[in-house]
Amino acid sequence: MKKTMQGTVLALAEKTAKVSVATMWTHPLYQKSVKRTKNYACHVEGIGLAVGDEVLIESSRPVSKTKKFKVVAKVGKAA
Repeated sequence: MKKTMQGTVLALAEKTAKVSVATMWTHPLYQKSVKRTKNYACHVEGIGLAVGDEVLIESSRPVSKTKKFKVVAKVGKAA
């Protein structure tokens, strides 16, 4: 089963995009919504991206030491 997430492009390199994924969860004691973000290095080929774009990423086999996700599609444009 492949894990898919949606995030925002923070930085771009030749075939790598740094994507920030935000998740919301409820604190077990205080019942307050907490936002957590995590950055993923993702493999990109054939998709024209810009910093700030919303993208859909999916887990894949390891491409390098840090890249274990790939960009599947662009969901929204940068503002």
